[in-house]
Amino acid sequence: MEGRAIDTGAAMEALFREERGRLLASLTRGFGDLDLAEEAASEAIEAALAHWPAHGVPSRPGAWLLTTARRKAVDRLRRDQAYAARLAVMYVEAGRAASTPAEGTGAEFPDERLQLFFTCAHPALPAPARGALTLRYLAGLTTAEVARAFLVPTATMAQRIVRAKRKIREARIPFRVPDADELPRRLPDVLQVLYSLFTEGYAASSGEELQRPDLAEESIRLTRILRRLLPSEHEVAGLLALMLLVHARRAARTGPDGELVLLEAQDRGLWDRDLIEEGRVLVTEALTEGRAGVYGVQAAIAALHDEAVDVASTDWAQIVALYDVLLALAPSPVVRLNRAVAVAMRDGPEAGLVLLDELADEERLRHHHPYAAARAELLHRLGRLPEAAAAYQRALELVGTEPERRYLWRRLRATGQASGDAAGAPEDSGSEQGG
Repeated sequence: MEGRAIDTGAAMEALFREERGRLLASLTRGFGDLDLAEEAASEAIEAALAHWPAHGVPSRPGAWLLTTARRKAVDRLRRDQAYAARLAVMYVEAGRAASTPAEGTGAEFPDERLQLFFTCAHPALPAPARGALTLRYLAGLTTAEVARAFLVPTATMAQRIVRAKRKIREARIPFRVPDADELPRRLPDVLQVLYSLFTEGYAASSGEELQRPDLAEESIRLTRILRRLLPSEHEVAGLLALMLLVHARRAARTGPDGELVLLEAQDRGLWDRDLIEEGRVLVTEALTEGRAGVYGVQAAIAALHDEAVDVASTDWAQIVALYDVLLALAPSPVVRLNRAVAVAMRDGPEAGLVLLDELADEERLRHHHPYAAARAELLHRLGRLPEAAAAYQRALELVGTEPERRYLWRRLRATGQASGDAAGAPEDSGSEQGG
């Protein structure tokens, strides 16, 4: 059972993070209690930290952890008389799970993370809790790390997770994969959680940094796991493709000082071609196997951007056509906003501005800074500088991250209409150069 000696603390941490989700899923399936599963998993990892450095990593580390965690869980149940009546049933279920191999995977114990994906993303849970549980139990982040991901105090996140687990118990949310007829309705909840986490990592909603690559990469890792567990679901492939194709540009999205670099000014030589190629293959799969889905279509749009040598040679006509498909699948003001920007690139700023002005009364866009910023840019290109300045000012009032704020302030100054005390001006605005 014993194997090689552990090389580094980082390697051991990576192994635990990879195995922890499977471990929690298997324990929750066997014992029906997420709190008990978490406590037993933590104790098993503590045991490994004490045992492995001296004796080497077992040849089957996941199985070692699961066996140890099951023993810890049973010991806890035996000590707690309140669980006495449940112990026999739970022990039988745990033993049954231990003797059931993972069909067709060659895994050392059943990979039941798919059940955990659907439990964490259950529609009965509040949306913020779904993302928190996914990061906590599937990504293996600590409560403090999850709190940093959501930009809230650790105590606040701890309370959020406790309330979510209580909801799971009280609502008797089942730990299972939805039936075949239910899966199409439930899978979008899981995908939305993963996409929301990725979006926050790729384009942070607030803070000093524009990007949070660790969160984006963790979202990609979880989506890869989901794809392995649901290989025939084309929308999972579509979501993974979208993430890869967008994340491929991460190195070019900011300059040396962390400033925002828009797509048209990015050094495309910095884009990750391996991720782009992997994403393109997945796009083909997502769009040719079954009905096209919203993530597959968005991935196709991202692929067109990534394939172009520059903004001018981008196939804007095809991008507009894909946005038309996306509007038919999932109509929303944000999709119409993005389509309007693509129309502006295809037909000129006046055509795009007409479409943006049609969205002026959309409630969802009133506090959406990209809408104000898009109007500002088109007005700027048309030479309507006072109107452009007003739109830039509105975007500055709404923007969340400092790199975007500095970029918008530079664009506002470029109109020649900015005042030194304009709202949203960065403290060092006196040294900013327009344009």
